[in-house]
Amino acid sequence: MTSPIPGRLADVEIDIDIPARSSLPLIFDELDYQLACQTYLWALPLVSYAQWKTQHYDVFGATSSDLVRYLSYRDRLGLITANATTPYILNFFDLAETGPLVIELPAGPTAGGVSDFWQREVGAMGEMGPDRSEGGKYVILAPAVAEPDDLDAGYRVLHSSGVNIMFGFRTLDPDPARADALVNAVRIYPYADRANPAPTRIVSPDGRAWTGDQPRGLEYWKRLHAIYQSEVVDERDRFYLAMLKQLGIEKGKPFAPDERLTRILEQGAAAGELMAQANTFAKRFDEVRYWPDRAWELAIVLDNPAQRGDGYDELFERASWFYEAVSFSHAMKSTTPGVGQAYLGSYVDGAGEWLDGGRDYTLHVPADVPAKLFWSATVYDVTTRCLIDNPQQRGDRGSRDTDLTLNDDGSVDLYFGPEEPAEGPTNWVQTVPGRHWFSYFRFYGPTEPYFDRSWKLGDITPR
Repeated sequence: MTSPIPGRLADVEIDIDIPARSSLPLIFDELDYQLACQTYLWALPLVSYAQWKTQHYDVFGATSSDLVRYLSYRDRLGLITANATTPYILNFFDLAETGPLVIELPAGPTAGGVSDFWQREVGAMGEMGPDRSEGGKYVILAPAVAEPDDLDAGYRVLHSSGVNIMFGFRTLDPDPARADALVNAVRIYPYADRANPAPTRIVSPDGRAWTGDQPRGLEYWKRLHAIYQSEVVDERDRFYLAMLKQLGIEKGKPFAPDERLTRILEQGAAAGELMAQANTFAKRFDEVRYWPDRAWELAIVLDNPAQRGDGYDELFERASWFYEAVSFSHAMKSTTPGVGQAYLGSYVDGAGEWLDGGRDYTLHVPADVPAKLFWSATVYDVTTRCLIDNPQQRGDRGSRDTDLTLNDDGSVDLYFGPEEPAEGPTNWVQTVPGRHWFSYFRFYGPTEPYFDRSWKLGDITPR
């Protein structure tokens, strides 16, 4: 008789009370497919950083003595959910290659820090770090590496939870000259070279095409295999390593899937991404709506940078955030008025429909936005999760725009759509027909009316 199980195993033949031996290949194919779907979701943050590092080193020509600065709109088009207002300066480093790594951060308004390749914060620097924007020297140590015997008392020590790390920061000074001076004063070098460190070079994407979103198909698994060779995995993840082994990904062994496994991995990556999209753009987490009568949601559903919940580890929360974004720190989910940032996401309009690049929308931003530094509303492409690549070459509008048109009461109406609205271009972001989009509303230095929710943002509404 045939299987009573619907779906992909519906064609399994049952021999009285056990699968017919002829059906075993189908069952094992389904098992491996399910393993691929789950390991796809589990590995999203790791593969994301690994992919981004390849772009720095292979496309931009950066080395472990360099920092990459994303300054222009074109520079940022490959960066998942980048903000379009402040520049990013960052790079990726293998502590097994560099040994203890020194980061010298100058005094000045910056926000940044170090994270491992699971995108867990190792330590904050700048505004939210122990230096409090007064600058200083940090030395980063790989897991199980002791502090150097001759470590000077002037260094702050960060013990990394991974061998591979990302160091990045943003300058918060709106003056371009002062911001540029801050960037050029940063130094990064191996502690062993501290007596005569190589200059820290600032590299630019310089208009080159690149992509930081996770690769698709078999490339996803190739990237995972490559980074797994050098990265530590927590004890909590040993069952996932068993799944990887079944899928042909092991430490110290080549990745050479046969035709059957290649097919399963490609299908698993495609299905895994569908699950990631649903998990991100239709969040099922408790209390995700910021206001009960608005579509705006907390974009970051992780409780903390360690990705640990109450009685469980935040697997699906992590997959949600790191499919649509990169990096997470305490500063990005600030609970202190006037410090850090807050992120709200809208993936649908006020009626619950996906945001359509071929339609016109309005967003009403009431006066007195609770942001000490500035606020911005940004448009991202659903497929890439990157800034929208529109003819306008503009993806955001916010309080730092000197040409922003305000209403008499200080409120602002923003317009999203494929054609310039009758109101003019100053408050408009151009969308692309045939593509869906989503938006972040960022509060830099969120103030009390954000936290107590007494200030309320309008929905993105069809015109």
